[in-house]
Amino acid sequence: MRRHVAVPALQGNLEDLVVWFANSTWYGPAGTDRHMAEALSRHTPVLYVEPPVSVLTALRNPAFAATLAERPRLEVLGPRLARAVTRVQPGMHRPVVQRLTRPLVERGTRAAVRKLYGRTGTVAGIVSCRVTPLWRVLPARRRLFFVTDDLPAGAELLGESRERLLRDEARTMRGADAVAVVSPGLRDRYGEQGHQAELVPNGCLPEAYTEVEQAPTPADVDLPGPVAGFVGHLNHRIDLELLEAVAATGASLLLVGPAVPGYRTERFEALCARPNVRWVGAKPFDELPGYLRLMRTGLLPYADTAFNRASFPLKTLEYLAAGRSVVATPLPANEWLGTSLITEASGPAAFAAATTAALATPPSDELAVRRRKFAAGHSWERRAAMLAGLLGVSARASTS
Repeated sequence: MRRHVAVPALQGNLEDLVVWFANSTWYGPAGTDRHMAEALSRHTPVLYVEPPVSVLTALRNPAFAATLAERPRLEVLGPRLARAVTRVQPGMHRPVVQRLTRPLVERGTRAAVRKLYGRTGTVAGIVSCRVTPLWRVLPARRRLFFVTDDLPAGAELLGESRERLLRDEARTMRGADAVAVVSPGLRDRYGEQGHQAELVPNGCLPEAYTEVEQAPTPADVDLPGPVAGFVGHLNHRIDLELLEAVAATGASLLLVGPAVPGYRTERFEALCARPNVRWVGAKPFDELPGYLRLMRTGLLPYADTAFNRASFPLKTLEYLAAGRSVVATPLPANEWLGTSLITEASGPAAFAAATTAALATPPSDELAVRRRKFAAGHSWERRAAMLAGLLGVSARASTS
């Protein structure tokens, strides 16, 4: 049974609050939403509103159901950071039911604000990473549409209607005071449609990897070095053929992250069954340095799709922050970073050859320092400062 406990207030005033409508849950692999909201909370109070959940959501994901049962629907995570989640009816993405879902989310969000501050009123800003229009939840001085993925381009992958996503996206953009995007591809796409979008790319948490060489060695990996590794979600965005090509060279290959059911085909299982391959599943963010310690090279084997070309992979900068070499498929995000510290290769043969060459390069303190220094220039703190500027968050909010 869920315990009902008093919710402490956030530091700062209601007028300084930013309501953040996230695309991902707080408890799970840390993504753009969580990192950015956490960094922004150093400037001003933030309420992180998770995607709504239903009974079916929990049934399809037992691990998530357990977390949901253990956590209150509203909790304060830090002096200026809280999270909230709304329960809704099953079938939330169906056209008829969807019209009922949005009012429930809006009502749940207002209730969370009321519990935190004792009242509702005008807030500093609303940031929405969702295409569903949610601007009317509360009056706000600034409304920012923050696009982290090209959802219409990934409609088939997401199992949603591209036409509906495009309609909702257009409505959300009309109600926004500003638009920010994480990748050059998204900025160009909106520019072609006549919309100005500010580029606020993904960042990294450099301090999380400063002690990577001293991190505890994971007990579930027994691969001989040097090791090439991938950290992230294993889904249809990842080109399995590239991983197979790396494994075929005989190199040790470590895979860290959850695999969606549709990706766990016989082919994927055959890859993981190779003696030189280990898949360890999803790991908490604070355990990742231990797995990165085992890697000499971090891999970004993305499939060449419109959805991926509009993305900005988090792990590029995280590999560099850990001092690791990077082998990636070509992406506009890599071009924007503009560094020779990332090796790009297309196709299985070239990708495997680039990985082999990277693994054959002995570790270098000088190279590791260069990689870490480059990553430090792209911290989440810097990215959050850019968003704070777009929201008009004042210095007064960060000192209240």
